[in-house]
Amino acid sequence: DLPPGTQPTPQNGPDKNDWYPFTSRVEFETEEFLFTTSQMPQSHVDRLMQLWTASVLHHNERAPFVDHADLHRVIDAIPHGDIPWKSFQVKYAGKIPECNAHGWMSKGYDVWFRDPNAVVKTLLGNPDFHNHFDYVPYREFEPTGQRRWENFMSGNWAWRHADILAKDPAMHGAMLVPVILGSDKTTVSVATGQNDYYPLYLSIGNVHNNTRRAHRNAVVLLAFLAIPKTDRDSEDTAEFRKFRRQLFHTTLARILSSLRDGMSKPEVWRCPDGHFRRTAYALAAYIADYPEQVLLSCLVQGWCPICTSMSNNLDGHDSVLRSRQHVEFCICAFVLAELWDQYGVVGDLTPFTNDFPHADIYKMLTPDLLHQIIKGVFKDHLVTWIGEYLKITHGEAEANRILDDIDRRIAAVPLYPNLRRFPEGRRFKQWTGDDSKALMKVYLPAIEGHVPPGMVHAVSAFLDFCYYARRNSLNETALGNLAEALQRFHHHRHIFQETGVRDNGPKGFSLPRQHSMNHYQHLIQEFGAPNGLCSSITESKHIKAVKQPWRRSNRFEALGQMLITNQRLDKLAAARVNF
Repeated sequence: DLPPGTQPTPQNGPDKNDWYPFTSRVEFETEEFLFTTSQMPQSHVDRLMQLWTASVLHHNERAPFVDHADLHRVIDAIPHGDIPWKSFQVKYAGKIPECNAHGWMSKGYDVWFRDPNAVVKTLLGNPDFHNHFDYVPYREFEPTGQRRWENFMSGNWAWRHADILAKDPAMHGAMLVPVILGSDKTTVSVATGQNDYYPLYLSIGNVHNNTRRAHRNAVVLLAFLAIPKTDRDSEDTAEFRKFRRQLFHTTLARILSSLRDGMSKPEVWRCPDGHFRRTAYALAAYIADYPEQVLLSCLVQGWCPICTSMSNNLDGHDSVLRSRQHVEFCICAFVLAELWDQYGVVGDLTPFTNDFPHADIYKMLTPDLLHQIIKGVFKDHLVTWIGEYLKITHGEAEANRILDDIDRRIAAVPLYPNLRRFPEGRRFKQWTGDDSKALMKVYLPAIEGHVPPGMVHAVSAFLDFCYYARRNSLNETALGNLAEALQRFHHHRHIFQETGVRDNGPKGFSLPRQHSMNHYQHLIQEFGAPNGLCSSITESKHIKAVKQPWRRSNRFEALGQMLITNQRLDKLAAARVNF
């Protein structure tokens, strides 16, 4: 080990006046503005360069670039951030019937990806993360003695995995690099042919939460997964559903395979502070909404991917946390039908994590504030239930009048810092996460007097839970308050059963997204504050990595153009850091 305070080995970077492949800083800034900031169409770039050249021609000068092709050529020559795209094809490996074979059985599915080992190396070596990077797991305590959870490395998972690595003499002194993955389908257009894409993202747990949320290149596009499609007659068949699920896991295992060696044998990489360290990879967390979590954990829809609660009584208390060991034991002990009915396990599927040491998909799933809490419990449950209560109690005509009054109250909110106004109330066609978060601030007084006190108390308890869960850091007192708010919510939500909105009995509240609130205290202790691993991070990344590159394409075989656009964006971002 180096003595404390030892300065890192100087990087063999370019001279401060070396802007290669650009001739000057102005040329680089112009390139970045045209390609990244304004995303100027190619024809407009051509026209701009023509006008620029004409304006300086009498000075015997020229524009920085001849045309858009010249601009792209210079970007492609940037030596930094160059992680090439690769591809492989996946096909159905089962027996294909001689007669009436489905088309998907013989079709090949292309997967485009970048080497995750190279991506992690780039993240580790980014000096922009200096002072926003944790090199060791830690436990943080306040002056009062209370423990505090914030960034990923402050959680129990990182501490526990470091203990596991310490048992291997080959790993002594290695820096733990928790690999964080995230995936979610996204739609770029509803009016033209192929409009769905399936991006896979990668980050590392060493980077602080605020840096990951701030889109400072801490979340990297790793791959575009295949989306198998077939005709309507076969899309609901058991064979196709199994193929689609196993294709997902097989693809992930193949993409991530280059990380496997680094999980058992340290690799030496430069870190943001300039020092070289021996690193040990580990699959740590996966950011996903509920449908994606079900797919990842090879479970039946309606079951909890975190615990073994029965799907018709999710909030029952006779459950245990799922684990790879528990599921594998059940697969050995029960037939497929029993696994499906009693444990919600699809026993003939193999999770991708089984290919990697110390990886357990059931312990990698993170809390999802956006889809579970903000869009799920608040928008899809509470707001909808209150509307249903009004219709059941007052009839549709009177309910609409009351809803109009609620909208009037929401619209009457005065201007105030950090308080958004809704001139039309809550009547907007598509709610975003930001819409729901803004509406939460004014919804409680808007419904007061129109619904029973129990409903107001239920919404109030939920909001308390939500605001605690959304904190940037939580101490032991905050976790206690979070648990207390959840108890109050569970107590007061029975008003929705008493008024006929929800069915009586446990099944009335057996809702996976609402049930997920039970696991937040444990998951915060495992992974730190939930806002550092929320699907809002990957959804925001969709805009830059998928939707904007798609809009810049000519729509014909757009994926290839999107890959090139992403590679050029990464090169410019890396050049910005290097320069």
